[in-house]
Amino acid sequence: MVQDIHIEEYNYELPDERIAKFPLPQRDSSKLLIRRKNGITETTFKHIDEYLPENSLLVFNNTKVIQARMIFQKETGAQIEIFCLEPKEPADYAQAFVQNQSCTWLCLVGNSKRWKDGKLLKEVHGAEGTRCTVERLESWGETHLIRFAWDNPDLSFADILEKYGELPIPPYLNRKTEESDKETYQTVYSKIKGSVAAPTAGLHFTEEVFESLRKKHIALEELTLHVGASTFKPVKSETLAGHEMHTECISVKKSTIEKLLEKEGQVFAVGTTSVRTLESLYYIGLILENTPDATPEELSISQWVPYSVHATRCTVHDSLKNISAYMERNGLSVLTTHTQILIAPGYKFKIVNGMITNFHQPKSTLLLLISAFTDGNWREIYEYALSHDFRFLSYGDSSLLI
Repeated sequence: MVQDIHIEEYNYELPDERIAKFPLPQRDSSKLLIRRKNGITETTFKHIDEYLPENSLLVFNNTKVIQARMIFQKETGAQIEIFCLEPKEPADYAQAFVQNQSCTWLCLVGNSKRWKDGKLLKEVHGAEGTRCTVERLESWGETHLIRFAWDNPDLSFADILEKYGELPIPPYLNRKTEESDKETYQTVYSKIKGSVAAPTAGLHFTEEVFESLRKKHIALEELTLHVGASTFKPVKSETLAGHEMHTECISVKKSTIEKLLEKEGQVFAVGTTSVRTLESLYYIGLILENTPDATPEELSISQWVPYSVHATRCTVHDSLKNISAYMERNGLSVLTTHTQILIAPGYKFKIVNGMITNFHQPKSTLLLLISAFTDGNWREIYEYALSHDFRFLSYGDSSLLI
């Protein structure tokens, strides 16, 4: 069973010097490992169009990283870090960012023990005299419900984060955020604010690469998955049964569903977040097969769903048609729900035929996903990358797995 997988089997030695602390000056000059059934080769990312089939479909995650980390200082001098995870009141991301004067978010709190009173107010004074305060309303383990309030009605919460927040680069970089990260830790096509981590496979794309893809008649589609902070967390339990996946918000346009139907069997995902979103669609369509009038909440995919669903006659085509029909009936141009899907060895891919992805941390759920996609041959790929000077993790090089 998938739950019995021992995470130690997905460990490998990653020397610190192999972790890319900064990106290359030119995004598309990074190395690209090509893994096909007949073996492994390598090239430069700017030549990726040569390895993608003509008329195939490339799917991107257009989420944008927010400056989610805010530092508040007590009168005692103690610093309290507030790390925004997802909006709660209002729960819609777009609405949360345009709020003026107050909103409530689910957050992580650094140095939480020094902030004993959950209703204690903290203040920050901006250059224009704006005062922003935070109040802890409730706590559930490591997460806390935080109410933000500020006294300048001309500023939205997006403005507050822009003024007071820091871009949360990955902790394994072991350095402070620099001004350059505000540009380099965003994909060139990022649009929808909401992530606390970048979908890093997309960091290699440039307008020149997009032009080469268009010349080869490769279709481009976007969806949205807002990446959560838990993406950095390795699996700490001995077996997979003890690991709880993070839940993330996904949004997919009806036009994208139609394109997936048109390009069935030719779908390439840019990054593991796109993979998880696309594969979640199959199970959403499966729910609709049995419950055509399901609510968006009922369409949320939990982590063990792929392993608890027994053999079904619902094809990928039928599943996607179910989603299209559901959106048509409900007048939806965009489907928004949540996914907690866990893709691990034993998983059978439904929609994704190939993926572009960076090299991931040892003992991570992302490495489990790679193993599932490569029929357990992840170690061969990673040993090649380590022995051929590939750079690892968020700012590192990438791979094309077919």
